[in-house]
Amino acid sequence: MTRSVWLVDGARTPFLKARGKPGPFTPVDLAVQCGRPLLARQPFDPALIELVILGCVNVIADEMNPARVAALRLGLPDSTVAFSVQINCGSGMQSIDTALRYIREGSHDIILAGGTEALSHAPLVLRQEAVEWFGEMANAKGAVARARAAAGFRPGFLKPVVGLERGLTDPITALNMGQTAEILAHRFGIDRATADAYAMDSHHRLARAQDQGWLEDEVMPAFDRDGHAHLRDDGVRPDSDMAGLAKPKPAFEPPYGKVTAGNASQITDGASWTILASEDAVRRHGLTPLARIVDSEWAALDPSVMGLGPVLATTPLLQRHGLSCDDIELWEINEAFAAQVLACLAAWQDADFCREVLGLDQPFGRIDRDRLNVDGGAISLGHPVGTSGNRIVLHLANALRRLGHRRGIATECIGGGQGGAMLLEAA
Repeated sequence: MTRSVWLVDGARTPFLKARGKPGPFTPVDLAVQCGRPLLARQPFDPALIELVILGCVNVIADEMNPARVAALRLGLPDSTVAFSVQINCGSGMQSIDTALRYIREGSHDIILAGGTEALSHAPLVLRQEAVEWFGEMANAKGAVARARAAAGFRPGFLKPVVGLERGLTDPITALNMGQTAEILAHRFGIDRATADAYAMDSHHRLARAQDQGWLEDEVMPAFDRDGHAHLRDDGVRPDSDMAGLAKPKPAFEPPYGKVTAGNASQITDGASWTILASEDAVRRHGLTPLARIVDSEWAALDPSVMGLGPVLATTPLLQRHGLSCDDIELWEINEAFAAQVLACLAAWQDADFCREVLGLDQPFGRIDRDRLNVDGGAISLGHPVGTSGNRIVLHLANALRRLGHRRGIATECIGGGQGGAMLLEAA
């Protein structure tokens, strides 16, 4: 028999926009910043946490297996097993999914599952010809061989490449993630103005959520070593308007592309944790769950159209539970790009796509904007890659409770041509 799995609590840091230099926190720093207050407010001893799972994509050299480093810095016992997971943009959701399966199958009762990312700390990488030159110098024997090797030096060897630039380019298709969004914009006829309008709305929604205090239980202040307090997601532009969004040039396909810096997710640092528990643990410790994690689904597709991952993951998940589009009251679709989210919405309404790709007799349905990303998304918040999947699940659970809704879907596209989706029911 399988057991019910509950999301009982969670917290995240403010998402901090990368500003051209390493930010104040490493990936583990971020995980600790929101992990400490989260554990401190629990009615059970943190030592009862049986497993720690943490998604992280850009692991830095000083924090190998960041899950283990974070667990120990959080004060968990030496005997607590901790491991990191990596599935690009889905890493933070993968941590929850892995925890879900352990608890559901009966081997664990309480698991700490999260995601963390400090994209501002992405390493600088030497070009391949520079690496080869350094290797030749290291292997040169004798003065003549060293002199001959040294003569091969070129000034360009000193110009590194930001590792993130390579990481956001698919090695199979040689397309960067923005170019895959351009393909979807072309396929579904999404114009620049529509993408910009979506981005503007994302900023306005996040600004409203911040002003109304709707994120206070979710976002924990982060304090850096210089004594500065980081209280809010700092990439939001409350005064965002169409005139301002019309100014940036296409970032990936000039001059006619639809994706710009204004309607794409921001490069950001941030961490998020969730606590998952079994029914027995909920009852034993008097916990008040936010939501039940009903089920999850992963899908894969051509990397050149990776942005449609939410469509391929969500549709079979709902079919398995006999649910339709209209049965889902709240949706969190990670906003990698405005054009990508809009393409998913369009695909679900496209009769040919639904028949040929999803095997449906009729279109899946229309998702109203008042049910989608109600408090903004990665365009206004930012997209710390290993974290976002965790954040959207946590926020969905909180939004279901706040708005009095029952069911919600959190879903995301994943670089490399995959998608993940999770079905939640309010507690």
